[in-house]
Parts: sequence; structure tokens; C-alpha cells
Amino acid sequence: MRVVKNIRILAGAPLAAAALIALTAGSASAAIPINKPMTGKATYYNDAGYGACGTQINAGNQLLVAVSHTWWTSANPNNDPLCKGISVKVTYQGKTVTVPVRDKCPSCDSTHIDLSQPAFARLAPLGQGVINGLTWQFVKTGFAGESIPLSAPVEGSTIGASASR
Repeated sequence: MRVVKNIRILAGAPLAAAALIALTAGSASAAIPINKPMTGKATYYNDAGYGACGTQINAGNQLLVAVSHTWWTSANPNNDPLCKGISVKVTYQGKTVTVPVRDKCPSCDSTHIDLSQPAFARLAPLGQGVINGLTWQFVKTGFAGESIPLSAPVEGSTIGASASR
């Protein structure tokens, strides 16, 4: 009888661990602050391969952005809200570019974005290397990358925020 009881406990442990993993995986839900301008800096990169959203990218010839690891909330970045029609609208010295989020920047702080080489070039010469003091914001975009106007009120609009706040 005692042996059977110990076997039941051992058999239940993997099930409990699997349930715990299933319940906690990807459960972080920091809100993406849509249409809330931030002041920060931008660098550029030109890597090619698979981006954090699970799609092929070429930062040397495509318009895209990698945002700070601090904005990503899912254990599997392919399923992250950032990969679901979110772009970054960047403004610097009267020039603006809107680029889709396709990658994660592990070395960026929350206000630092890593633009693709052609996106950076639309704002400043590549030789500048870093753009300090630019303004950027997350925006909701359509499949073609165009900005989608959000209905009022825009203030306080977030994606991924829990309704229980």
C-alpha cells in the first residue's frame, strides 16, 4: 500500500509541473502604450535572417524596427502582441517614418529603438550612427503597414492591458 501511494505522488508531480508551465507561459501582459509619444534614441542594424516575430527579415534593405526586450511579454515572441499589427512611428527633425515591429533588441533600454538601415537613413545620415532626442510611439497598423486611425479617446489607449485595472 505504501509503495502505491509513493508512485501516485511521483506520477502526479510531472502533471503538476506541466500545468504550472502551461498556466504561466506567456502570461505577462504589460500594455503596449499605443499613440503615447516617447523621447529616446535610435541606432540601426542590417542583420538578415529570422526576426523575433518568426518571419524572414533583412534589416539591410527592408523598413522595420527592433524594439527593446522590455516591451516583449510572451514566452514565445512569435505570439507577442507586438507582432500583431504594431508599428513604430518615428519623428526626427521634421522627418517621419512608420515601420513595423519585426524584431527584438536585447541591448536596448525601453526608449531605445534599433531601426533597419533604410529606416534610419530616412531620418539621418548613416554615418551619424545614433539619433538622440527623437520622438517615437507605438501605432496600430494594417497589413500593408499603413497607420489605422483609432477612435476617440486615444489618451490611455493600450493593447494588452487587463480589463481589471
